[in-house]
Amino acid sequence: MRPTEAEDLPVAKKAPGPHTVRPAGGFSLLGDGLPAPGAAAKGPRPARLGLDGAALEDVDADVPAAVGRFLDDLLSERVERAAALDPVFGRDLAERVAAFTLDGGKRMRSRFVWWALRACGGGPVEAEAALRIGAALELIQTCALVHDDVMDGSRLRRGRPALHADVAAQYTGAVAHDTGRRFGEAAAILAGDLALVWADDTVADIEVEPDTAHRVRDLWSTMRTEMVAGQYLDLQGQVTSSVSLARAVRAACLKSALYSVERPLALGAALAGADTARTAALCSAGRCVGIAFQLRDDLTDVFGDPARTGKPTGGDIRAGKPTYLAAVARARAEAAGDRRALAVLRRALGRADLSDRCLGEVREVLVATGARDVVEAKIDRLVAQGMRHLDSAALEPRGRRRLRELLHAAAGTVAVPAPGPCGADHGMPVSALLTVGAEGTAR
Repeated sequence: MRPTEAEDLPVAKKAPGPHTVRPAGGFSLLGDGLPAPGAAAKGPRPARLGLDGAALEDVDADVPAAVGRFLDDLLSERVERAAALDPVFGRDLAERVAAFTLDGGKRMRSRFVWWALRACGGGPVEAEAALRIGAALELIQTCALVHDDVMDGSRLRRGRPALHADVAAQYTGAVAHDTGRRFGEAAAILAGDLALVWADDTVADIEVEPDTAHRVRDLWSTMRTEMVAGQYLDLQGQVTSSVSLARAVRAACLKSALYSVERPLALGAALAGADTARTAALCSAGRCVGIAFQLRDDLTDVFGDPARTGKPTGGDIRAGKPTYLAAVARARAEAAGDRRALAVLRRALGRADLSDRCLGEVREVLVATGARDVVEAKIDRLVAQGMRHLDSAALEPRGRRRLRELLHAAAGTVAVPAPGPCGADHGMPVSALLTVGAEGTAR
């Protein structure tokens, strides 16, 4: 179901369920049809999967499909409960959150969890927990993207209206334009919050040994805080016009690298009961490739094809985001005394109404200053270092191979990158960026 279809779906009125409080005479003490206190929180969980060896092989063959099936069951139940609470809430928000989560995305984070688990020797006992955490990561990604679109003012996501724009369009004609726009944004904030609540509930339901559960929940808690910190640095850099190279990569590390690659790998390793050495190697690989993943995303935002990305190019330039790409271009233009390049960047960065012609000039500057090549080279070095970390770990061969493929795909690099140190660009050592360990502590 697409988000735009959700508004037209009627919500069937259901008979009172077992958690509905109805005294004699048919009038609920909580209002007609409302669930009793605590009923929603104790709603039915999806049935246990009962994975065995054969089922593991099926998941191995198509992890995204397996996570999708789990999500479909989970979200059907969540939407049903939301509609029982209130049909408008269920239709306007819960259905949109479910549709957004189910429709689109590569399930990259879920796959990192799964293959880290398998590479570290995890089997049927931990498999359902891995799928559950994978589903939770998809929900937290929904939260991040929905909120990100509001903060960036992006009206498209995956080639369709962003959630806030879709909600506003639903109420076109019913409210004034400005009121509808603000309402759509407020609704999207709540939709993101709802996705985060569902994600947390899903993680809370994992059934593993107490020590493993404690480790997983610590990682999950750390990851959520890192996401917020990274997003704030991104926003703060926009309004202050920050162009610091170190800060740009630091924000990328917190906002994307940890949450997209390193933490999913750590979660899979934790479920498998991996030792310190394997966990550290996976986390180091994830850190390097996670930063490369964000740098690739910065390049794609400026040079990508909208038909493939699902959103217009140049969003980061128009928003004035403090990307590493822009910081490198500024630094190299200053070093070369290139006044024209500096003038183009100064005029363009943060200009919401930037024309396509002016965006083309920015692209020319990014190429002419060598910034694009610098970022491409840095991606290759980061990936090469990540592969060395991966190869240093004692992992199951098939899991290692799949992780290698996933890491290359995330960074947009070829299967065998040129070797090189995960070193310095413009005097900024990567070691200075890798200051948050697998537990969120310095290393």
